[in-house]
Amino acid sequence: MADLKISSMVAGAQTNEMEDYSTDTANLDESGGQKEITYTNSDWGKQLGYFKDHTIIQEIINARARWTIGKGYQADEITVMLLDTIKGVGHDTFNTILENMIRVYHIGGDSYSEIIRDNEGNLINLKPLDPLSMGIVSNRQSVVIRYDYKQADGKTHKFKPEEIFHLSRNRIGHESHGWGMVDVLMADVDTLKEAISDYKKVIHRFVMPQWKFKLKTDDATEIAAYKTKMDKATSRGDNIYEPFDTCESELLTVAPNATLDPKAWIEQREAAIYRAAGVPQFVVGGGTEFTEASEKISYLAWQQTIEEDQLYIEEQILSQLNLLIELEFPASLENELLSDQKKDGAQNIDQSEMNPGSENQ
Repeated sequence: MADLKISSMVAGAQTNEMEDYSTDTANLDESGGQKEITYTNSDWGKQLGYFKDHTIIQEIINARARWTIGKGYQADEITVMLLDTIKGVGHDTFNTILENMIRVYHIGGDSYSEIIRDNEGNLINLKPLDPLSMGIVSNRQSVVIRYDYKQADGKTHKFKPEEIFHLSRNRIGHESHGWGMVDVLMADVDTLKEAISDYKKVIHRFVMPQWKFKLKTDDATEIAAYKTKMDKATSRGDNIYEPFDTCESELLTVAPNATLDPKAWIEQREAAIYRAAGVPQFVVGGGTEFTEASEKISYLAWQQTIEEDQLYIEEQILSQLNLLIELEFPASLENELLSDQKKDGAQNIDQSEMNPGSENQ
């Protein structure tokens, strides 16, 4: 007889054992004693793939680009006339070129356009370039000395710094490149996608439930024929007729409370992604805040984010293109908030604050 003592238990080796989470250290780019250091965003293809394949990332980045451009720009008459002649790759405008570059640097951290001038040095065009093909070359002092652009024919074209209009998002330290937002959203987006995919299966099983059939035969031919008939009948929703006592069927279902409700988890993941990107959900027509007042505060915070982006763009255009423009914010609630505060202020202000020392009278 076999030994059934519990001491004979043997533990298996778990390949997916839970581990404590840890974060790796990071360092800024260093020359390592080399005369030149070149940065190329080799992850651009993956970042672009996430942007194209995930609607939530598209919404977030398109919203940042759309609102930063706002109502367009204001400038003096000569500057407007000059910028109106810029056509990009042929059918662009100065606004669409800027919006394109903003979208690109939110995806991968950096965006580039070739600065094309006439013989007198006047700006005549800005031509967007592929971030994957661009290399930023810096010297030992971390100063950008040129841009190496790999062309379709395999040759490398060397641009001087003043020949490239370069926008970087969230540069850190002395690094010559920026950091996009897609990388930090990837994990949450993957989790969200998995949750939606799992829930899709749950909903599908309500419409097309699974059945378990116990056939009273072990003949492979009869089983195959029965399977073909049954799969066809259940897929079309047909009634089924069969001889008595030839088969037992069982509907495979899951009790409503036997699993976690994924909807709350999906909503939490969505909210976490929007928070990480700094975009209120209601800006893209999504979920709303708890109250109108909280929505206004969120909108005011969003306004500061966009105005910061606009300030960066305006400064870079002045620094690199020597042009002075002002981007217009689409719609501000600041005046409305101040107006509401004046209307509600009297009944919400502590009278002792209005009359210092009154508590001692």
